[in-house]
Amino acid sequence: MADMNRERHRTRETAFYLFTQQSLPACKPVLTPGWVVEIVDRYDTECVPEAFRIDKISYIQDDSIPKNCSRFMKVHKYMKAPIYIYYQLDNYYQNHRRYVKSRSDKQLLHGQKYHDTSSCQPVELNSGQPIVPCGLIAWSLFNDSFTFIRERAELKVNRKNIAWKSDRDHKFGKNVHPFNFQNGTLIGGGKLNPKIPLSDQEDLIVWMRTSALPSFRKLYGRIEEDLDADDVIVVNLMNNYNTYSFGGKKKLVLSTSSWLGGKNDFLGHACVIIGSSSLILAIVFTLLHLKYRRPHGDTSYLPWNRKSLSG
Repeated sequence: MADMNRERHRTRETAFYLFTQQSLPACKPVLTPGWVVEIVDRYDTECVPEAFRIDKISYIQDDSIPKNCSRFMKVHKYMKAPIYIYYQLDNYYQNHRRYVKSRSDKQLLHGQKYHDTSSCQPVELNSGQPIVPCGLIAWSLFNDSFTFIRERAELKVNRKNIAWKSDRDHKFGKNVHPFNFQNGTLIGGGKLNPKIPLSDQEDLIVWMRTSALPSFRKLYGRIEEDLDADDVIVVNLMNNYNTYSFGGKKKLVLSTSSWLGGKNDFLGHACVIIGSSSLILAIVFTLLHLKYRRPHGDTSYLPWNRKSLSG
């Protein structure tokens, strides 16, 4: 009996030792980060004909000049589908107060049944009739288009479900159709098919979700085929959108996604800035504390004691 107790005690000591030394048999997963592959091509400058490189505004505003352009994007690493297509705009301030306010959310949901669209100024009426959708945001809709070819075969681009489901279902009316849109003398951006309700105009829905930063990306579609390393993608695009008037830049982005989402440097930059600021403030306050240290136990520095001493 005593031998059995000693054996049990020895077994418990051995198990405790193995546990404290982390030597017990266990599953030890090694987390390997999923790399996000990304290809970025700036095309706004290269897609301007040589004769108009000095005066790009004249080029973009002249409808008689063809706007078609071809670009080549080489795939350096294997890209697993779905591959997300984004257009990126730089130096474009969608967060400008007047721009952000120039819209009518109730009109987007109810259409011409809602008449108070004064917030849409200066794009509220045209020829005395309401504009649906009204406002500067809708008026400036991005309208470049892209097709992708690999080995002489066009890659199918899925342009469905690129907008948030909550926006499609609750913010844009299913029975609201574009009316009197882009019919004025000054055309801002893309046009809308008047036969398609706003809830199905996903390009518009994506565009109407304004960005807080002057450099932003918006989803254009998805390529649902894998791309192999060394593939060369021919991009045929229409360079319609005017960013030349304000010195903006246009880029086309192909990107994969991991379980953390797509590539985004903002969080890393924000953490570095906040961490550095916190460290600097901590050093400053430490130095102030050391220089103006209050002696321990000295209650004369308390506010009520200061009053009594001054009195």
